[in-house]
Amino acid sequence: MKTIALYSIKGGVGKTAAAVNLSYLASRDSLSTLICDLDPQGASSYYFRIAAGEKYNSTKFLQGSKKIYRNIKATDYDQLDLLPSDFSYRNLDLELLEEKKPQKKIRKNLEELSDEYRYIFFDCPPNLTLFSESIFAAADIILVPVIPTTLSIRTYEQLKGFFESSGLDSSKIKAFFTMVEKRKSMHRDIIESCESQPDFLKQSIPYNSEVEKMGLYRAPLNAVLPSAIAAKAYQRLWSELSEAVLPAV
Repeated sequence: MKTIALYSIKGGVGKTAAAVNLSYLASRDSLSTLICDLDPQGASSYYFRIAAGEKYNSTKFLQGSKKIYRNIKATDYDQLDLLPSDFSYRNLDLELLEEKKPQKKIRKNLEELSDEYRYIFFDCPPNLTLFSESIFAAADIILVPVIPTTLSIRTYEQLKGFFESSGLDSSKIKAFFTMVEKRKSMHRDIIESCESQPDFLKQSIPYNSEVEKMGLYRAPLNAVLPSAIAAKAYQRLWSELSEAVLPAV
């Protein structure tokens, strides 16, 4: 089992769109895949047209595999399941404080899922908290979408600095550029300046209005418009991940 966390301190960077499309592409390879919507806003759950059960909440999520199993839902796509979000997830940091080893809680709770799934994707909330640290410990790869602007690069460097100062494994972090507009000289210059950095993937995701319309389709872009420019970019990004990055972790 490989676990991939789509994470960014900043919101509005295409994190959920990447989580939805990459998990769909993984499942399309006939590999059993689970996407866990860990953001209380529930955007991934919305895209897949799935809501959590009335009795499901953050407490049950922390209780472990049996409670998680009962709340996993099948999506409309073969080999792809979803653990939907619940608004109570906003309380996870407070609940984790009561655990003996909070940083290891998510990994422990998901261990039994390794018999069921080849890939698990986390759509993470855009913050840096105790819950985030637990996700970092559970994930094999922290996949970070970065808009090619100076502030986004600064935020990415802050994340790397946090890993290093906290004794976390910064080699888990892999970044890719998103919402790229090649007509902008700043975007071109920043992407070129990062080409030699091993933590940046080669494939980027262009700015494309079809990605924004995922909220209307309520489906992965690669499922409804596979010929779209951004859909082809997600396919290349998944190929780079699955063929070059994930086999090495």
